[in-house]
Amino acid sequence: MNRTSRRTAVLATVVLVALALAPDAAATAPGRNGLIAFQANIGDTGPQIFTVRSNGRKLRQITHVDGVAALPDWSPDGRRIAFTLNECAIALMDVDGGNLHEVASDPGLCLSDPSFTPDGARLVYTRFDFALEAEQIWSMKTDGSDQRFITDAGGPDPNVSPDGRKISFKGQPDGALFVANIDGSGIVQVSPSISVTYKHDWAPDGQHLVVSDNSDPAPDEAVNILTVRPDGSDWTYLTHYPAGYRANVGGYSPDGQWIVFRLEGPGLEPTMYRIRPDGTDLHALFASSTIVPRFIDWGPAERHTG
Repeated sequence: MNRTSRRTAVLATVVLVALALAPDAAATAPGRNGLIAFQANIGDTGPQIFTVRSNGRKLRQITHVDGVAALPDWSPDGRRIAFTLNECAIALMDVDGGNLHEVASDPGLCLSDPSFTPDGARLVYTRFDFALEAEQIWSMKTDGSDQRFITDAGGPDPNVSPDGRKISFKGQPDGALFVANIDGSGIVQVSPSISVTYKHDWAPDGQHLVVSDNSDPAPDEAVNILTVRPDGSDWTYLTHYPAGYRANVGGYSPDGQWIVFRLEGPGLEPTMYRIRPDGTDLHALFASSTIVPRFIDWGPAERHTG
């Protein structure tokens, strides 16, 4: 397979996962609740990034790239969004879509899934090496310099814990959820050997992760949301939807009081909901048959320094 074919194959995999699962890599930064970002397909073009208020109002498309803008992740100060640009590059932009610029790309690599570290100084990301056909997790400074290898035990959706000491990701076997030290050591399998959905998130206090339980549901199966501790204990379901329904998690709100997700099912327009971390107090935020929110990330309110 030549490089172009491999790149196309990687993109096809990402798109199929996005359509089936919903969700960036995104560890929610503690703070006041700000805007919610997500990607959505517009007509026959590639996905673009949108923001919406936490009450579901003021929907706004903030990217208009000629290609793909996907997998958004908020900076801890709520001022920037990191995302995957045109399949295999990493980019940054301001909250309104301004100052959009590429941070890192390489013809021999596919760089995607950027996620900020809690101090906002670095990005962790997935790196696929076409020559080695290897998927790894790396980190770099937000200007693209100082690129460092972390692990080859997984790739999709790397997220750094709020204290900066751990990293979570979807890995092997079977696409389970794993947690490791930030240097890639001490890997622990957090979920059973099931293929969890692409997107997951850390609670702002670092005590739990939230994930959905089925990345490839059959028609007679459901997708539901659960929380689990970083050591794999306290596996607790928050939703109990029946067969045919898909509850694809986005992540926690910065204040830790809510979890945002997309629900689809028979006779139901794709809808963004929020729910308490104990599974109570369900609220619909935004519904659309044309703008379907995927890879949802709830950002902190914008903070200014200096």
